[in-house]
Parts: sequence; structure tokens; C-alpha cells
Amino acid sequence: MLTIGLIREEKIPADNRVALTPEQCRWIHRNLADVKIIAQHSPARCFSDKEYKAMGIEVKEDMSECDVLLGIKEVPTHLLLSGKTYLFFSHTKKAQEHNRALFKKIIEQKITLIDYECLTHDDGQRIIGFGFFAGIVGAHNGMMAYGNRTGLYKLGRVKDCKDYRNLIHTYFGLKLPAALKIAVTGSGRVAHGVLEIMNLMGIHEVEPFDYLHKQFDYPVYVHLKGRDLYIRKDDGTYNRENFHDHPEEYKCVFSPFAKQTDILMNGVYWDKDVPHLFSIEEFQSPDFKILSIADITNDTKGSIPVNIGDSTIDDPIYAVDKTSLQRVKAGSANSVDLMAVGNLPNELPRDASRYFGEQLMKYVIEYLVKGGSPIIERATMVKQGQLTGTYAYLKEYAAG
Repeated sequence: MLTIGLIREEKIPADNRVALTPEQCRWIHRNLADVKIIAQHSPARCFSDKEYKAMGIEVKEDMSECDVLLGIKEVPTHLLLSGKTYLFFSHTKKAQEHNRALFKKIIEQKITLIDYECLTHDDGQRIIGFGFFAGIVGAHNGMMAYGNRTGLYKLGRVKDCKDYRNLIHTYFGLKLPAALKIAVTGSGRVAHGVLEIMNLMGIHEVEPFDYLHKQFDYPVYVHLKGRDLYIRKDDGTYNRENFHDHPEEYKCVFSPFAKQTDILMNGVYWDKDVPHLFSIEEFQSPDFKILSIADITNDTKGSIPVNIGDSTIDDPIYAVDKTSLQRVKAGSANSVDLMAVGNLPNELPRDASRYFGEQLMKYVIEYLVKGGSPIIERATMVKQGQLTGTYAYLKEYAAG
């Protein structure tokens, strides 16, 4: 018998998502005889203790009997249970300094860490994540910011909607301004979520050439993927694998789009050597037309160099003054509005959790019962307190 515990989210600010919904837990109990699931008591989880109990799931405080513990965000070090197997987003893969103490404690307590971010197919494609719903919420907030700034239309808050279906109903009758131009960047789950909102709002997709050279009397968007945004400095070509291996050899060619765009929805992959979408000089130029940026991937001073820090779900939009580059009130003159929320799926937590749990059930849970799989093996950063071979590069990080 494998006992799985759904642990309470303790990281501050609080997260209300969960790895498995009550209905998913019941399905597992009915279809996997060797699995028992226990939910830790939580007053903040998007599914209540009562909903878990209604599905026959035991709710209790003590998780010590569990073999595997499922969370979402990082577990505070003082709450880690020695010798257990944990699955959560540890944010340690890139040797993030702020989580070094957590990683060291995992090793000290002989814990096995399976990181959701590292669950991949053979070709490296990530299996599990909340990116789609980050794209959904981020796109809505980006559109909301522009409407608030210009007064041309009004959108409510996603967090005030019961669920995704209810959110869709709020778009009925929405009339967007003619000639509105929106640039969507990226090709992963985030971008797919953004495109979903573009289509639900009735915004038409156009080709990059037409976007740059034509005017429209209806709202349009352009979807810019890697080859539309980056080219090699030496010969102007693009190869996805080469770009990810050697981003420093590429330059960004987004500049013409910044002169034609009202709203930028950013969903591109970014790392420290990847070029910014635009420079500070371009941002400060009179030709820079963008008024609202939804930086959904949200890397501080990353692909959006004027992202100067997180905003929050309660106060999602701030502005950056084009002269001082300082944070000012959203809608201020001589500024660009920016949304940079790090936990966007928390605005649709029940839908996001359901989507996440479906992937977990498909690729992980059954194989945990069976003792593992190549997918789980690739995502195991630490096994019983020892770094695994793939993550041996973190040795100094773990020892520091």
C-alpha cells in the first residue's frame, strides 16, 4: 500500500492550489487498489476539507504515515519530514540562491525530491505545470489593464469569477476598440492560454507582415514564436535547439513590433543569456507604442527589461515611468502599465488544480505505485538524501 498525502501550502504568500482534487482522489481510490490518499487539514485550499471528506478522503493534521507527500510551492524547511518522498516545485534546478537552505535540508534529512518542473518526455518537453492557466489569467489581466488605462472598455477581475466557465460568460457582448493591436510571444503552455483568450474575445489573428504593414478596422493579434523573435547574429538564421544551447549568439528582432503594438502579452522562455525583447533605449523612444504589458512568464529584468518586480493578485498592475524607469501608479502619464504577477493560476485555482491533477494522474501516480518510470527518474533531483547523476552539477550549491 502506498500512502499519499496532500500537504497544506505553508509558503507565504499563501497558495490555494492543490495537486489532486477531491474527485481525482476518489477516482484513484476506486481504480488503484494499492493507493490511499490523505489530505492535510487546510483552511485556505481551494477545495475545502468538507469536499474531500465527501469523496471519502480522510482529512487530518499528521502526515507522518504517508510515503509520498504532494504539494505545490516550496515546503518550509522546518516542516519537512525526514525520509519521505516529496513532489513540489522546489525552484532549485537553476541553483536559485533563495532556496539553497531548502535544498540543503532535503539532503540532510535523506528526503527524495521529485520536482514537477523536471518531469519531461524523452525529448525534454515538460509534462506538468500551470502554464495554460497562467496564460488565461495573464491575458485577461493584460486586456483589463489596457481597458482601465484608456477607458475604452471595462473588464472585471478573474478572481471574482467562480470558475473558468463563468469567466468566459463575462466576455459575452464585450466590444473592443477597432484597430487594437496585440502581440503575443511564446509557443508553450502560457502562449496557448493567451491564444485561448484572444479567440474567446473574438480577436483575429494576422500574419507578422500584415501586422507590421497594414491597418485594420477590427482588433487583431500576431503570434510571435522563437523564429519570429530571434536570429543568429552571424547569418540571420534560427534553430530552436541551437538557440536554447547558445542564446548569447542570437539577437532579438522584436523592435518593429513595438512600434505597432498596443498590448504585449509576453510568454517567451527566458534565461540570463537570452536577449531582452527590447532595450531600455527603445522603451524610452517616442516610437515605442505599447501601453500595457502582461509579463506572464514574469522574470524580473528578464525578457521584459522594465519588469522591476512582482505585483500581486490584489494589486496586479503597476506602471513604469518612461523617463525615470521607476515604479508609479498604473495609468500614470508618460508610463507603460505592467502586470507581473507570479502566481496567476491562483485566480482560477479550482480549474488550474483540476488540469494539473489530470497530468499527475496520467504520468506520475500510477508509476509511483509501480516503483518508478523514466519520467520520474529524470525528475528525481535527490534520492534518499543523495544528488542523482543528472543533478550532480548542484553539488557546490548543496554544500554551500
